[in-house]
Amino acid sequence: MSERLEDIAAAMVADGKGILAADESSGTIKKRFDVIGVESTADSRRDYREMLFRATSAMKNHISGVILYDETIRQKAADGTPLVDLIRASGAIPGIKVDAGAKPLAGFPGDTITEGLDGLRERLAEYYKLGARFAKWRGVIDINEEENVPSSTAIDANCHALARYAALCQEAGIVPIVEPEVLMDGSHDIDTCYEITKVTLLQLYSELYAANVSLEGTILKPNMIIGGKKSGIKNSPEEVAEKTIKLFRETVPVAVPGIAFLSGGQSDEEATANLNAINAIGPHPWKLTFSYGRALQAAPQKAWSGKVENIAAGQAAFAHRAKMNSLAALGKWQQTAEKAA
Repeated sequence: MSERLEDIAAAMVADGKGILAADESSGTIKKRFDVIGVESTADSRRDYREMLFRATSAMKNHISGVILYDETIRQKAADGTPLVDLIRASGAIPGIKVDAGAKPLAGFPGDTITEGLDGLRERLAEYYKLGARFAKWRGVIDINEEENVPSSTAIDANCHALARYAALCQEAGIVPIVEPEVLMDGSHDIDTCYEITKVTLLQLYSELYAANVSLEGTILKPNMIIGGKKSGIKNSPEEVAEKTIKLFRETVPVAVPGIAFLSGGQSDEEATANLNAINAIGPHPWKLTFSYGRALQAAPQKAWSGKVENIAAGQAAFAHRAKMNSLAALGKWQQTAEKAA
C-alpha cells in the first residue's frame, strides 16, 4: 500500500466504504457488555472484536478502516494472529484513538478540553510500528444555553489541540481524523446546533492552516446538524441533510478529501437514514461517509451476547448494518432494505 498521506485518506473514504469505530475505552465497552450480560475482560473484548474483524463480507466490501483502542492494537486473535493483521487482510486500514479523553476545562464550568498531547509524538511513532496508518482525536463541545456553554475559550482550546494533534500525526506518517463533536445531548434546537458547529468548524480550519497541516491528508469526523435529544423535536432526514450540507459548504475547504460522520447517539436506522439523505442531495465536493461506533455495533453485540454459538449471528448483524450504511454513503439506501433483512 502506498504510504502517501493523501492516498491513505482517499482509501479511507473509498466509494461505499466507511470506518468502524471500535475504539471504546475499557469503561465504555464495559457499559456495552453490561447491557448484554457479558463480563468485560481482555479475552471477552478480544473475542468480540475478533468476531467483527473476521466478518469477511462486511470488512471487505463496506469497511475502509477500523479505529482501535490501545489495548486492541496490541492484541492477538485466539489463534495468535495479531488483530491488526486480520484488519489488513480484509483490505481495511488499522487506525488508533490517541486522545486521553475530555476533562473539565479549568475556569469554565460545563466546558471540557481533550487531553493527551504530552508524549504524543513518541506514542504515534510506536503506533506506526504497530501498523496504524491513521489516528483519531475527539474534541467535545457541549451545548447548554442556560449555562452559556460552550464558551469561545473551550471551542478555541479544543480546535488548537486538534490542530497540534493533526500536525504530529502527519509528521509520523499517520492520517489524522479530526473530530470536533458538538454533542446532541442538550435541549437546543437544530439552528443552535448549526450556529455552534459553524463557529467550531471555522475555528478548526483556521487552526489547521496555522499549524501547517496538509488538508489533503486529513479526514473530518463531525456531528450532523441535528436538534438536541432533550428538545422534544425530531428533525426529518431531509432537514438534517439540508442544514448539514449548507453548513459544510460554508466552512469545510474542498481540499479535505472526505467527511466521515459520527453517529453521536442517533439510533442505528436514524444514523443511516440521515447519512443517506445527505448523500441523496449531492454531488458534493467531498466524499461523505460514516465513522460509526454504536450505530454499527449495537445490533451485533446483542446478537452475539458473548456466546461462541452466536458468532455467525453477530457477524450477520454487523454485515447488515455495514451494508445499510454503505448504501447510505452512496445515497442508495431505502427503508425497505431494512425490512428485507
